[in-house]
Amino acid sequence: MMKKIARLDYPINHLSQNRWSPRAFDSKPVEKEKLRSIFEAARWSASAYNDQPWRFLVAFRGDENYEKIFQTLVVFNKNWAAKAPVLILNCYQTQFKHNGTTHTTAQYDLGQAVANYSLEALNQGLYVHQMTGFDAGLANNLFGFGNQTNAFSVSALGYLGNPTELIEDLMKLETSERQRLSQNEFLLNEF
Repeated sequence: MMKKIARLDYPINHLSQNRWSPRAFDSKPVEKEKLRSIFEAARWSASAYNDQPWRFLVAFRGDENYEKIFQTLVVFNKNWAAKAPVLILNCYQTQFKHNGTTHTTAQYDLGQAVANYSLEALNQGLYVHQMTGFDAGLANNLFGFGNQTNAFSVSALGYLGNPTELIEDLMKLETSERQRLSQNEFLLNEF
């Protein structure tokens, strides 16, 4: 099994250090108990007004919902995502529950929930690759979401696969070293 451990400048927890977004997935099914733990982590994410606007549509390879989600992906993502045993459509509610106004932080809150479930997936021995390369409007139409729910991203989830099964360009991406900006490139002030 391939690991891509981050080279750290400062110590962090082992899950964050070992988290990465593979494209090579094993087709082995994911146990539903592990999925429940993953979404329990999402459940306990922070959100504005404790509104919890995240919504997830979980699809398994071979079922109708999987095919619908797969249909929305851009070609680049279709080249590798087809082997992932689980696709998740990450969505958010557009209005606050407490007053019906536009939920201005729903996408932010959804991102926190996806980050939490991504780390719990790693804790369960699974990996997540998040994608925004998909047609959100098509997803909204295919699943009949009204104006209350919006599709925002898709996650592929599963066990690590063999990178040699990817096409050559993707295999190079898969096996290359992880790169990140240094802190002085994204911190807006010095401390």
